[in-house]
Amino acid sequence: MSIETTVQEDAVQEDNQLITAEEAAKLIEEGALLLDVRSEGGRASTGTVPGAVVVNREHVEEDFSPESAHRLGQVSGTDQKIVVFCGSVNGSRPVAQKLKVLGYANAVHVDGGFPALRDVGVPTTGPTAPPASTAQASTDSVTSER
Repeated sequence: MSIETTVQEDAVQEDNQLITAEEAAKLIEEGALLLDVRSEGGRASTGTVPGAVVVNREHVEEDFSPESAHRLGQVSGTDQKIVVFCGSVNGSRPVAQKLKVLGYANAVHVDGGFPALRDVGVPTTGPTAPPASTAQASTDSVTSER
């Protein structure tokens, strides 16, 4: 059975890997590995979390498999605490599920994604891309004032 099939089967079950932004902030403070699985455009338009490792959702297996020659250097073992975030749970959930299938029992993802992390005070930078429209610019300025 492939990792994709296992993840799809797990998606039917309750999402017990979903945590609040407050819980994520505590794990980050304690040294959990923070994974940003948003696109380059998503990071440019909304900002980043310094220290987060950018991971392509399509390369999770090669980046984290214990047998992979391409495993990320930041990965210390399957008992490592890992916090995954995206712009929403739709992007982070599949990555957290793949990590669980690969044996990472302490992999979780953030309810509300990047915006929620920013809103609870996790340090962020950006955005770096110019606003897409005037309406977007006013939203960005309100967000940055929080």
